[in-house]
Parts: sequence; structure tokens; C-alpha cells
Amino acid sequence: MDLTQSWNDAVGAIITFLPKFALFLVILLIGWLIAKALRKIVDVVLSRVGFDHAVERGGVGRALEQSRYDASGLIAALVYYAVLLIALQFAFGVFGPNPVSDLLAAIVGWLPRAVVAIVIVVIAAAIANVLRDLVGSALSALSYGQLVAKVIQIFVIALGVIAALNQIGVATTVTTPVLIAVLATVGGVVVVGMGGGMIRPMQRRWERWLSRAEDDFPNARSRDEAYERGREDAQRSQWERLPNEPTSSSTTGVGSSLGDRPQTPPPPPDDLRRS
Repeated sequence: MDLTQSWNDAVGAIITFLPKFALFLVILLIGWLIAKALRKIVDVVLSRVGFDHAVERGGVGRALEQSRYDASGLIAALVYYAVLLIALQFAFGVFGPNPVSDLLAAIVGWLPRAVVAIVIVVIAAAIANVLRDLVGSALSALSYGQLVAKVIQIFVIALGVIAALNQIGVATTVTTPVLIAVLATVGGVVVVGMGGGMIRPMQRRWERWLSRAEDDFPNARSRDEAYERGREDAQRSQWERLPNEPTSSSTTGVGSSLGDRPQTPPPPPDDLRRS
């Protein structure tokens, strides 16, 4: 009697499990097809809007050179695996509440934060690259212009990384100790260097930096003045050539009646008027 009851219970459990398992496979198959289609769509759309170009300009593309994914492929792969995880979550939900479904729900809830964090890093890298070019061009006449531009680029990228880590929820556990360690290291180096045996070398170094800055500013000003003088000379020479050029006349229509009129040259520069 017990053997028959056990057999009936086992058969009933198998009969109850088989439809759930079939539904599990169907949901998983549909989710896989949707994930594959979305992967192709996201890759094509990001390539069309120039996402890869923006990443390369931001400097993140160099980090992906050794990877088999480019920037668009990486985002598309994240979307693909996110949809697969969602499909797995729905598929395991067929069997009722279970630890696997809870784990998948936690991972699926975290994935959008990861995507936003990646976008933040890409945007921060692009902004940092633009600022480096602008500052480097503006301070190109100074010897330390490229150094200032590089420091600004690193600072903006660091802010983007901190914001990305904050987005995925690990900023307080990772960035705070790192920042404290960096600040403590810099403070220790400054204290030991300034208060120890490097007072005289630092004094000479500061004098050298200040003298270099004093030399750079007049050079930059003289370059600007030379540029202005060259531009004024070009305008003056153009104004002097205009009266000597023959006036062109048209042979048809209104141009024939107005062709004999002399063309009025543009007004001369201010310095030539005064002379």
C-alpha cells in the first residue's frame, strides 16, 4: 500500500512538473529570440548615431582595443544578457518562489544602473577630451599648457568614474578609501618634502617655475601682438590693391547699364585712416 502510494505520488509529481518544464523552455526560447533581435537592433542604432566615434574621441576606445567588443557591441551585449536574465527570471517563476528567482531579480534590477554608469563614463571621457583640446590650444604658448590640460582631463574623468561608481552603488565602499589614501599620500609627501630636507630644493624649484611663468606670459603676449599686426597688414594690402583692379562690367540686363560705374572700395583700416 505504501509502495503504491509512493509510486502514485512520484507519477503525480512528474506529471505536474512536465508542463511547468515545457513552459520554462518556451519562455526561455522566446526570451532568447527577443534578446538576439534586440542585440542586433541596439548595435545598428548605436553605430548609426556615432556612438563609437564619441567613445573614440573620449579616449575610452583605447581601453577597448584589446577587447573583441567595440563600444556599440559592448552595450548591445549588455542588453542581450539583460534580456536573457529577465527571461530566466520569468522562466524560473513558473516553479513558484525560489532562491534562483530572487537572485535573478536582484541582478536584473542592478543592470540598468550598470548601463547608466557606462554612459556616464563615456560622456565624462568625451567632455574631458574636449576640455583638454580647448585648454591645450588656449595655453599652447605656455610651456606648462599641456600639463594643465592633462590635469584637467584626468580630473574630469575621475569625477565621471566616481559618479559611475555611485550609480552602481559601490562609491561609498570603494571611492572613499581610495580618495582618503590618495589625499593622505599627497599630504605626507608635501609635509615630508616641505618640512624635511627638501626646503632648499623646493625653494629653487619654485623660483625656476616662477621665472619660467614670467618668461612665458610676455612671449604669449608678443605672439598675439604679432598676429594682430599681420592681420592689419593683410587688410591694408588688400585695400591698396582694390583701386588698381579693373572693374568688371556685365553685357546684359541691368548689369550693362551699371557696368560702367566704378566700384566703391571698402573703407580702409583705422590705422590707415589716421595716417
